Amino acid sequence: MVNQLQQLKSMTTVVADTGDVEAIAAFQPQDATTNPSLVLKAIQQDKYAALAQEALDWAAQHASGAQQITRAADKLSVLLGCKLLAQVPGLVSTEVDARLSFDSLATIEKAHELLALYREQRIDTNRVLIKVAATWEGIQAARVLEQQGIRCNLTLLFSFAQARACAEAGVYLISPFVGRILDWFKKHAPEQDFDGERDPGVQSVSQIYHYFKQHQYSTIVMGASFRNIGEIQQLAGCDRLTISPALLEELANCDTPLVQKLRGATAAKARPSQLTQQQFRWMMNEDAMATEKLSEGIRQFAVDQVKLEALIGELLRG
Repeated sequence: MVNQLQQLKSMTTVVADTGDVEAIAAFQPQDATTNPSLVLKAIQQDKYAALAQEALDWAAQHASGAQQITRAADKLSVLLGCKLLAQVPGLVSTEVDARLSFDSLATIEKAHELLALYREQRIDTNRVLIKVAATWEGIQAARVLEQQGIRCNLTLLFSFAQARACAEAGVYLISPFVGRILDWFKKHAPEQDFDGERDPGVQSVSQIYHYFKQHQYSTIVMGASFRNIGEIQQLAGCDRLTISPALLEELANCDTPLVQKLRGATAAKARPSQLTQQQFRWMMNEDAMATEKLSEGIRQFAVDQVKLEALIGELLRG
């Protein structure tokens, strides 16, 4: 019997949500994606000590003072990305510092810096997606980067407003966070049943997916941040799904038939006029869940970035 991971791969592009090259080798996804939390987790493992040392040595030669720490963190993210690229046939996403989430120009500059580091490693940068938080400023930075031929992955996406603005900006890919949406609703309505199709994260991604297909946007929908395989099963057929090693293993150990829930064919509809900044901000203001989870996500990634830099600072001093 074909397991559910194999069945899922026949209808959806499976992406590994991890910085662990061994997990990627085990489950053989098409793409991989990382974030500051995953990079921090990786640097604390002995098997990545050589990468950390390479990043430190490089930074010592190319920067001074506090810049050494920042540059070493960027270099480490890129070196980890290179390891992942050697394991997957497709794309790897590398994230811009979350502290730049409200600065379009700085986000654009950081994207170019990261790609320059990839080129130093002789990596084809067409295989790299620049990962940016889906704030208004992040989306506008992505608009510019896409016009420059740099493909982006817009992350920390919780609302239809964010998704629509990304599509209108010509963003290559978005990562709506299924599990974190569910977390919010469970916290605020613990008595409700959110299983299966009632899961608000599943409903959000399904709405976005169908809207994009109806209006013929090319932006790829990649569901992310899953809490259980039930959410993944409900989104089978989505363009892409990025899944943690634990849930990949659970899918691989399940051999019941998997039903395709999402399909791309649909009647085309005319596109509405593009959202203005004022409309976007009002729609976000009206969506308490999206507003809270976006801010929380940026803070969490920023905290892990600070922890990563503190650890790098200790290593540099040592």
